[in-house]
Amino acid sequence: MDSLTQIVLGAACGEAVLGKKIGNKALLFGAIGGTIPDLDVLIGPWIYDNEIQAMAFHRGFMHSIVFSIIGAFAIGWFSFKLYDSGKRVSSTNLKDWQQLFFWSLFTHPILDCFTPYGTQLFFPFSDYRVAFNNIAVVDPLYTLPFLICLIVILFLKRQNLKRRLWLKLGIGLSSAYMIFTLFNKTHVNSIYKSSLKSDNIVYKRFQTQPTIFNNILWYGVAETESFYYVGFYSILDENSKVDKWIKIEKQHSLIPMEDKNLSKLSWFSNGYYHIETTDVANEFIYKDLRYPLLNPEASDSSIFRFRIFNENGIWDMKNSGPEFEEDMSISEMFAPMLKRLKGL
Repeated sequence: MDSLTQIVLGAACGEAVLGKKIGNKALLFGAIGGTIPDLDVLIGPWIYDNEIQAMAFHRGFMHSIVFSIIGAFAIGWFSFKLYDSGKRVSSTNLKDWQQLFFWSLFTHPILDCFTPYGTQLFFPFSDYRVAFNNIAVVDPLYTLPFLICLIVILFLKRQNLKRRLWLKLGIGLSSAYMIFTLFNKTHVNSIYKSSLKSDNIVYKRFQTQPTIFNNILWYGVAETESFYYVGFYSILDENSKVDKWIKIEKQHSLIPMEDKNLSKLSWFSNGYYHIETTDVANEFIYKDLRYPLLNPEASDSSIFRFRIFNENGIWDMKNSGPEFEEDMSISEMFAPMLKRLKGL
């Protein structure tokens, strides 16, 4: 999920393990631990000179169970040595610090597994991306109540028993909301499945996910032999049905997807992607259809899209977001999605 949410969850882990012993410092160290896995977005470009491979590195090794274990021992040992000096000698022990960093590192990829992006939790034994697709990468209803509870903890002394109560409240509220999103997804999946059947769309597979910032408006994509059908459903809709499908041709044959870099891009998109030509030779638009269209009425409003190109026989990419009018405001940009969220 987003960085703020991971900081909040990591801080909660720090409070749970070392809050009684070191007070608010536990929140700080936990927040650091919760941030570390996402540093792979900075490390990837150092390792790879190819943008496709660098992007695929994110949520790989540094989001795995193996890294959580190794990181807990290494970072925990370093932090203990750093902290255990002067007046603080023997106030904590090595096990405390290793537990703090294990839980702050481990809960980060676990939380990411619930988002559509996917997490290589079992790397290096498997590159399977665990993605339950039940909560958006940014969802204020998950984060804000949790954050408020941790802010309250900041103003309580470390021995105050209310710290533990506020911690449990924060974890309880966020967990209850996560459970709600799982049940909500099950309901939404049934809506999409029945809608595809009633519209006589013979599909090979489909997936659904909530749109950004909420769990009310959902987006789904179904794959057939040559096309994708994408559609939106809001739990505020009057009818329990996806009322409109946008049909998008795959056009996968435009580029050699067996290439090692392009196949990695296909793996990243879980096979849900569309290719378009451009006016530039050996350059194409690649749209990752796992992610919602910014405008539910426009097939060309994909948020997650790239310009891929072949240079000296090597396929690479560069970011290319959806095209909008220069004077369009943020509110105008999200207006179509907000309108659809309301069931309109």
